[in-house]
Amino acid sequence: MPTALSSVLPRNSAPASASAPNLPARAGVGLKPEHFRQIIDAQPNLGFFEIHAENYMVDGGPFHHYLTRIRENYPLSIHGVGLSIGGETALDVTHLDKLAALIDRYKPQSFSEHLAWSSHGDVFLNDLLPLSYDAQTLQRVCDHVDQVQTHLKRRMLLENPATYVEFATSTMAETDFINEVLRRTGCGLLLDVNNVYVSCINHHRDPYAALDALAHQAVGEIHLAGFAQEQDGAGDTLLIDSHGSPVAQAVWQLYDYALDRIGPVATLIERDNDIPAFDVLFGEAGQAELLMQSHTVRENAA
Repeated sequence: MPTALSSVLPRNSAPASASAPNLPARAGVGLKPEHFRQIIDAQPNLGFFEIHAENYMVDGGPFHHYLTRIRENYPLSIHGVGLSIGGETALDVTHLDKLAALIDRYKPQSFSEHLAWSSHGDVFLNDLLPLSYDAQTLQRVCDHVDQVQTHLKRRMLLENPATYVEFATSTMAETDFINEVLRRTGCGLLLDVNNVYVSCINHHRDPYAALDALAHQAVGEIHLAGFAQEQDGAGDTLLIDSHGSPVAQAVWQLYDYALDRIGPVATLIERDNDIPAFDVLFGEAGQAELLMQSHTVRENAA
């Protein structure tokens, strides 16, 4: 990390008055409308569910009807995709107000957003785009994280990105940039293990070294997902964070490695495209729980 950044004094941490219970160290899945009825009827043995905030930013309707019933029996994680925390323009206060109302309504155990940008002026691009890792961007991201945590009166988790290109203007490694945001703002880390793997393969880096470099003590939740494999213009392997397939074996192995260093932590199976039957996702969640249990047994035996 550059000396000029390491000498910066830490900012205030997230508002202490807004602490919320943590998600249980169990596996959960993303809540999809295709599965609402089955979840209510079967009451599956899962640790939690996660929703995308922007799908629920209305006053009523069937999504709220089912979520209200499911929330009665399960912890909840709310995951935002539209704040554009890395964007050059100011955060949308109307969006923040809607987010605050949603959080007040359901009182989730966790709220998270992406280290990315997705808007420019009044244009929303419906994508999660990469940042230049430099001092100016660092200041902007920290200011935005501070604003979110103050507005919501709670600590947020920031998710590491999946990237396909990098900026030549970057002066920091991604892991150093993320760690500095965590240090300055007091926010937590949503460790997306699939994103670590995808980005490192795309940029010819070691995913295990990248995972080692992140601040393990700040991890509040883990995401696991599937990727698609293509080729770039030079014929090199290009992995796409598609969320449209089962978790790859290489990502399961990296997750197992993460558990060795972090210990069991709430783990989400993400699937946003080609949604399978609920039992398929439930099976992947079970695989994550078995890995967490095996690490717990080893820790207790040590």
